[in-house]
Parts: sequence; structure tokens; C-alpha cells
Amino acid sequence: MRDFSSDHRWLSLNTATVRKQGDLVAIIDACARHGIRAIDPWRDQVAAIGLDRAVRAVRDAGLELSGYCRGGMFTADAAHRVEARDDNRRAVDEAKALGAPCIVLVVGGLPQYSRPGSAASKDIAAARTQVHDAIAEMLEYAREANMPLAIEPLHPAYAADRACVNTTKQALDICDQLDPQRTGALGVALDVYHIWWDPELMPQIARAGKDRLLAFHVCDWLVPTKDILNDRGMMGDGVIDITSVRSAVEAQGFAGYSEIEIFSNEWWARPMAEVLQTCIARHRTVV
Repeated sequence: MRDFSSDHRWLSLNTATVRKQGDLVAIIDACARHGIRAIDPWRDQVAAIGLDRAVRAVRDAGLELSGYCRGGMFTADAAHRVEARDDNRRAVDEAKALGAPCIVLVVGGLPQYSRPGSAASKDIAAARTQVHDAIAEMLEYAREANMPLAIEPLHPAYAADRACVNTTKQALDICDQLDPQRTGALGVALDVYHIWWDPELMPQIARAGKDRLLAFHVCDWLVPTKDILNDRGMMGDGVIDITSVRSAVEAQGFAGYSEIEIFSNEWWARPMAEVLQTCIARHRTVV
């Protein structure tokens, strides 16, 4: 396993971590000042400043990307499926322009939550079938752009509204079905917040192998968790054995960024510089 104790070369900042403290340009500038070499921006942050400006800001700061958040939200009723398809094609185009190595897919839950205005449904099995079919369709477009897709399994608490793919096994099953040759076009983004609890995690990481492990995200699980979405912990403040998960991922040959993604009302209330400095310190001592 790589030793992060002496520097933060392999730290990437998911820009949601400081989304309340400034726009994407301010975040990029702050990362450059703190020697953070990579980011994973969110589409709404890119849209707020414009794609062309975002591309220039990343380039001028000399930053790399560890991913692009997010594609997905595939589930929809018939009236909204073209909207979902076209939105995901735009995500591919944006990721290509920004130089992202992959698009992180949050696949969606029940259609009324994934695509507002869709007819309500309680059929999660149908939602999962729709996710499979929509990823297959998106994969064709993404292959033409040479843009890998990374399915992110989310904690089961998000099954209804954000993602009905909830385990690494589910995500890898889709990968095996749609990309059996393991071409690198389809893989997984593993976030310890969502997967740490899974008793099958370690064998599934081994099953993924290097060619399926496209992104690795870190934060921590607080006890008690006050808000399932916006009370993630800074690394070291919770109960996740982050080092063991990273060790398993790197044992498969993953050598990319350890991406810090913290949705937290507490950390959003602190100055951006303080958050970044804490991320760097914990990256060296905890991750």
C-alpha cells in the first residue's frame, strides 16, 4: 500500500466537500494554493460558471481530474426517458471537455425521485432493470468518446431516491453483463461511506480487479449520524477502517487518487482553507 504520510500527491478533492464556501473557480484556486493536484467537480458547479470557463480554470491551475460527478439518475417514466438519455450524453461531452478519466454514475432510485415529474412507482425491481438498460445505452455513446463509466453503489438507505444499486456485487454484475471483455469502458467508483458495512466487500474488491476499479472515495461514518446525506465525517472521526479498504483496492493494482468527498453541514460551515488543511492532514495520517 502506498505511503501517504510524507505528501499529498494522491489526494483529490471532490468539490462537493467545499461547495458552500465558494464557486468552482474559488475552489480550484484554493486547491492550487494548497498543493492539491486533482479535483472531481460536480456538473451543477460547472454549469454555474459555464463549461468553457471551467475548462480554462482547470487548465490554468494545472489540475488533473479524478472523475466527473455525476451521470446517472436513469430511472424515469416513459415521458422522461429521452430527457434522461440526453442529459447523460451531455455529461459525457462535458467530461470529455474537462479531461475527466471517468464519469461517476449515481444510477437513480424510484422514477419519481430520480426524474421529478415521473409517475410514482414502488417497483424497485423494474427500476434496477431500467438502470441496466440505460447504462447499456449510455455505454454506446461513452465508448465513442472514450469516456469510461464508473457505477457508484450507494448505501441501501438511498435505494428509493438516489441509487437502487446498493452493493459492489450489484455494480459488478452490471459490469460483467455489459462489458464481459473487461475493456475498461465500465467499472465502479467505490466510496467507503457507502460500502464499508458490506460483509462481501473484500471478495468483491478482488473480483473487480484493476480494470474495474476506476475511482476511490473517502470520508467517514459518524455515530450517531444525524443526517444520512449531509452528516458525513472527516476521515478519522468515525468508524470506517479506511486503511483496510484502501489496502484491498491497491492490492488489485489501483494507483489513482484517494478522493475526499464529504457532504457535511458542519464542514460546509467552516472556512474553505480550514477544510482543505484538515483534508491534507487526515490524508497523511488516516487514509
